[in-house]
Amino acid sequence: MPQNLTEEPFSGNGQTVLRYQTFVLLILTELGITMGAHRYFTHRTFKANIIIRRVLIVLFTMCGQNSLWQWVKDHRQHHKYSDTDADPHNARRGFFFSHVGWLISERHPKVLQYSKGIDMSDLEADSWIMFQNKYYFQVYAVVCVLIPCIIPIILWNEDPVKSFLVCYSARTCLSLTFTCFINSLAHTYGQRPYDKTILPRQNKFVSIFIAGEGWHNFHHAFPWDYRASELGTSFNLAANAIDFCAKMGWVYDLKTVSVQSLEKRIKKTGDNSHEKYGKQATRCYGDNKIIGLNAIHPVPFGLVPDFAKYFHDDFILETRCKEFL
Repeated sequence: MPQNLTEEPFSGNGQTVLRYQTFVLLILTELGITMGAHRYFTHRTFKANIIIRRVLIVLFTMCGQNSLWQWVKDHRQHHKYSDTDADPHNARRGFFFSHVGWLISERHPKVLQYSKGIDMSDLEADSWIMFQNKYYFQVYAVVCVLIPCIIPIILWNEDPVKSFLVCYSARTCLSLTFTCFINSLAHTYGQRPYDKTILPRQNKFVSIFIAGEGWHNFHHAFPWDYRASELGTSFNLAANAIDFCAKMGWVYDLKTVSVQSLEKRIKKTGDNSHEKYGKQATRCYGDNKIIGLNAIHPVPFGLVPDFAKYFHDDFILETRCKEFL
């Protein structure tokens, strides 16, 4: 038992500091995924100076979720062929598969076939990204494992085993679990106020744990919006971080959907659960009150046309809506 408040953090076990460090690293890791790999490198929802770009690459590497190039490629393919056999984590194959099964099983032939058409030229022009992709395991070992674990060992004489279990194992497991919530929970539970023809849903629980990524129906309807949600600040740490960087002048050209396009989409394809534009009778529940883990809802069974690449515009969205309805 420490005799004063200053002994515990810097004692032989340093449990308090270890927990603080792991929590901070977990938050930074989530920002590397959400603000970095997802909203910047995949969807290009804003522009950033070179320092922010490099920092985001490092923060993403800390999560240990494959190389940035491969992560972005998988996610662009997910959006282009969402919840079809060409989707790497197709939610129609079940909750477990979309959560983690896709990571431990062979890829569907259509995933391999259609992955060849994913445009990755922008990332391939970045030397840092291609270096990280080529030497991923070496960079991963240093950035994700060695540095986070060695800091508490050197600074406050932490036990190496405990440092490894907390700063690496626990942190990366939590980070991966939170990320997988998007593919499973946010494709199964929640309302669809923007597009009822697709599986992605609004899920506040997921947003709390993964920096605002749970407003998934909005995101799939408007993937170029940097907020990944209509309001942007409600349980949306990534949007808050982007806003802060914009105020500092580090990022710019933040893309958002117009109010007119938003209202038009809600009224045309929404499930009437939207707080402002939805019908009063279904505003509290949407079109489905309870959704089974493997339930199949109205979704397109044909693949999205090849011209619909990872970037989206109003014409493509309008075309998809007509095909789905």
